[in-house]
Amino acid sequence: MEQYVIKGGTALSGEVEISGAKNAALGILAGAIMTDETVTIENLPNVKDINVLIGAIEDIGATINRVDDHTVEINGASINRLSVDYEYIKKIRASYYLMGALLGKYKNAEVALPGGCLIGSRPIDLHVKGLKALGANVDVSYGLWSARADKLVGNHIFLDKVSVGATINIMLAAVLAEGKTTIENAAKEPHVVDVASFLNSMGANIRGAGTDVIRIVGVSALHGTTYAVIPDQIEAGTYMCAAAATHGDVLIKNVIPKHLEATSAKLMEAGCIVEEYDDAVRVIAKDRKLTHTHVTTLPYPGFPTDMQPEITAVLGIASGTSTVTESIFENRFKYVDELARMGANIKVESTVAIVTGVERYTGAQVSAPDLRAGAALIIAGLAADGFTVIDDIKYIQRGYEDIVGKFTKLGATFAEVDSEHELQKFKLKVS
Repeated sequence: MEQYVIKGGTALSGEVEISGAKNAALGILAGAIMTDETVTIENLPNVKDINVLIGAIEDIGATINRVDDHTVEINGASINRLSVDYEYIKKIRASYYLMGALLGKYKNAEVALPGGCLIGSRPIDLHVKGLKALGANVDVSYGLWSARADKLVGNHIFLDKVSVGATINIMLAAVLAEGKTTIENAAKEPHVVDVASFLNSMGANIRGAGTDVIRIVGVSALHGTTYAVIPDQIEAGTYMCAAAATHGDVLIKNVIPKHLEATSAKLMEAGCIVEEYDDAVRVIAKDRKLTHTHVTTLPYPGFPTDMQPEITAVLGIASGTSTVTESIFENRFKYVDELARMGANIKVESTVAIVTGVERYTGAQVSAPDLRAGAALIIAGLAADGFTVIDDIKYIQRGYEDIVGKFTKLGATFAEVDSEHELQKFKLKVS
């Protein structure tokens, strides 16, 4: 079984380059099949979620050319099947973007219901509401959801709750609908903006992305384009938190600092220095005492729910008592029991974690319950005394490119092993 093993206690230092944003890239990949011309996507992160979605797109007949690890050419002219039940597609949440893309282009689609991390209820009711408002007949049964329409017609759609997935899916379908579509209470996250910018580069007419009202004028067809995905704000935030927890000094490069403002603000409240540059941020926690603060997750530009486990790992070794309130997903504290194995003192009451800082973490064998929780355990392991062994690393590999190599470059003692023999060999080597 593959595991990560970390010998903690080293202050991270140096520079790390951030990959493309997974959550933006997934929507962009789906949108790429909406033209019969070739679309080139650059700055793709080389992670499992991306590779699974590319495999699913190839499985329905699209022509795929992997130019390199971070660039792909997609041509949707050869699509010959509108049913997506690819073997692994259920494992990623963003499989639902293929619904909006296929329905928009072909007015017919069937997609396996999405999977992903078990962090709480993530219903597709808002997706269904939006697609029905555009004129589709939608059915959800037998592990699949299907949609068909004689034609799609623009409409006024109010989302009862801010939803990134529903916002993107409705955008995908609406760009080829007749007339005007307005999405109110739309998500404002950077990856929503990036998907809209990508579609506009293909000839779509989308205005207002990044605000809570998005207006779309349908066009008759989209064309090919070359587009580079934005940097991943969650990957960047993860390295920022790791620098803080290890009392390090790290320059995080290839980022958009504005996308990181909520994370930067909380790290500064916790005692770090955060310096912003044009396309980089530097987190300095060397010789600085970490102190308590209070965090509440909110839709962008609030504190990201995907950064909640990582900031909790930092606050677990900060002086005083912090609170972390999760307002997006109701089941996102499963990692707390794993941090407790490492000495954390955290009590969860409903959607609030009460974090009483301890002096240090101690190494232990733990298991990653989901993607971002796994990142939090890595952060704790990097700060801990002794060895930390992390199981179920498949979740982490869904969203972090070369995480071992990047942390090793920053001075961490960190490896991936696939047997007890390799684990013991690593421990002997670095002891």
